[in-house]
Amino acid sequence: MGTRLRKTFGEATSPSTVALMRLIETQSKVTVVNWTLDYAEQKVLPLFAKRCPDDGRPAHAIAAARQWLAGEVKLPYVKRIILGECHAAARELDRDPVAQAAARAMGQSAGSVHAVPHSLGSLFYAAAAVGYDRLGFAATPEQYAAVAEEVCADYTAALRAVAVAEEPNPARCVWRLPVGR
Repeated sequence: MGTRLRKTFGEATSPSTVALMRLIETQSKVTVVNWTLDYAEQKVLPLFAKRCPDDGRPAHAIAAARQWLAGEVKLPYVKRIILGECHAAARELDRDPVAQAAARAMGQSAGSVHAVPHSLGSLFYAAAAVGYDRLGFAATPEQYAAVAEEVCADYTAALRAVAVAEEPNPARCVWRLPVGR
């Protein structure tokens, strides 16, 4: 891995990402958080666990976010776990870009309890984890972009499956990305 690898895959301005953002904006915070946590557990955690079977820090962040949803813990507790454990794990994994991206994806998923737009960050890191896992580290940008589109489609389908029609309390989303409306 002599060249510097990208940490995320996907583009905030791609039509598929913008469509996902618009769908997220129609859902409640609880729906979005549950969806991104479920996705992280089902699709991203296995990639991390395959490489770091003895490291439970990202899974702990997911569990802490679920505790927050259940009203069992306060947000500062969850944020300490996300930053002090999950993101710490990611910082230690420069030697393994798949595990590093997976840990970052799970941290972003858990971080959606703080701010819903973190759910989109999870997508970009998950796409990198899947891309590097599937294609290795020497694929073309076009190949990685195709994986990012595939992950975005999967991520969107997972949200559509749990989306609440005409949600009366949609989450407030302030996207800090260059997005066309």
